[in-house]
Amino acid sequence: MKIRTITTGFNLEAPVKEKQIRQLADFTNNSKETFESNGYAVQTVRVATQPWEEYFESKNQIIRLVKKLETLVHKYSLDYFNIGTTFDPKLIPVIYDMIQNTSVMFCTTLVSDSKTINYTLARQTAKVMKRLSTIQEDGFANLRFAAIFNTEPGSPFYPAAYHKGPTSFAIGTENSDLVYKAFSEAKTIEKAAHFLKKILLKEFKKIENIAEQISKKEKIQYDGIDVSIATSIKPDESIAYAFEKLGLGKFGEVGTLTIARVITETIRNLDIKKCGYSGLMLPVLEDYGLAKRNTEETYNLTDLLLYSSVCGTGLDTIPLPGDVSEDKLYALLLDIASLAIKLNKPLSARLMPIPHKKAGEITGYTFEYFVNSKIMKI
Repeated sequence: MKIRTITTGFNLEAPVKEKQIRQLADFTNNSKETFESNGYAVQTVRVATQPWEEYFESKNQIIRLVKKLETLVHKYSLDYFNIGTTFDPKLIPVIYDMIQNTSVMFCTTLVSDSKTINYTLARQTAKVMKRLSTIQEDGFANLRFAAIFNTEPGSPFYPAAYHKGPTSFAIGTENSDLVYKAFSEAKTIEKAAHFLKKILLKEFKKIENIAEQISKKEKIQYDGIDVSIATSIKPDESIAYAFEKLGLGKFGEVGTLTIARVITETIRNLDIKKCGYSGLMLPVLEDYGLAKRNTEETYNLTDLLLYSSVCGTGLDTIPLPGDVSEDKLYALLLDIASLAIKLNKPLSARLMPIPHKKAGEITGYTFEYFVNSKIMKI
């Protein structure tokens, strides 16, 4: 297991003050060093602000702000920053300009809360997803944007992270290797939960102890671990291949839904301080086995939505045809919002239309954390 991210949430002072960013970076990087000294590999250190509409004044002002913030993030050795979400449909077109003018900035739109879909915002979100896909030839800019649904602040994972309250930090891990190990030992669905709980609780407790020590020493609030199962591009750490260790067939075949439910119930019952989604992530392009099984078409978009009903975080890194219409994206966002409301759970959608590519063709990404796969039908 690796530390995928240490994410520090804070209330940005606008205009941006270098001292504030330096202090946050010092804390976050010092926390990284503490984990590394305890034997953990830390992949990224990140920060997240309150919803950006709270410090938005004008299009020109917000573009200057994010460009300056990116300069300081680079200067003080942070990997990424997230300006959070917006609830205002009129602001969504500005997202295109902000992402076009930055390289490590993430943001979201909040399409629904626990009761209501904002249809106008959903429509504008679909429109900006389509526009963002044109910034780069491979549609990669959409990696830094997502729609979120019924999602509270405090998750360390991007792109959904945003902040509320006093400065605090949270931990997200890359841990599908532990699921692979647990299910390899369990071999059957009947024993899966027992083996998974044992191995996860042991490892998460170690991380929790270190984080609590950091919190006490630095007097920065610790929000917990998002115990979501986050995936790997290595075959022997694949979440899809972990599912298959239980003898119910390939990922996407009958039995997949049950395994997803078992994983989610297990992690949500762990006796540690949790935050964020605390669900099962199934990002098509960020897991070796998921990418391969998608290429074999053992599952589709509807299947992923079905799995989200018992476990997941929604639809993540979904490769789509470049000519997908705004109407289709809009309809898909409404389906996800409906699930989030009906089941009262947080979900997200990171959809990636790829210009000049059609369903069934293979993606051509060179990003180190992606596995190329077949473009999905919608």
